[in-house]
Amino acid sequence: MYWVETVVCSGQVGKDARLMRMLELRQEFKRRQEGCITAWIARNPDQKELFLVHSVFTSQEAWREISQKALDQLDAKDGGIESFLAGPPLVGVFEAKPEHFLKNTNDDNVA
Repeated sequence: MYWVETVVCSGQVGKDARLMRMLELRQEFKRRQEGCITAWIARNPDQKELFLVHSVFTSQEAWREISQKALDQLDAKDGGIESFLAGPPLVGVFEAKPEHFLKNTNDDNVA
């Protein structure tokens, strides 16, 4: 089973651009690590300060190791994202089958 980390967070008004850059840096860091399948970030089109952050890992161990490595290396350099958040983030970790991340070949006939 893959481990999927989902974070929904809001940036402080006027600090959301900096928060976005910091989140993007963290997702790029995760993508470069062995054990990370993919990692991305999305911004709410209506509420620019609202972010959805997703990461998919090969296992619980990979999730733990990569998350800790990101904290140790990136937070030490930039002080972390907490001071840019408008409030506590909503964080969830879920198990998902690897086949859920494969392209559906039945979509080939959709116009």
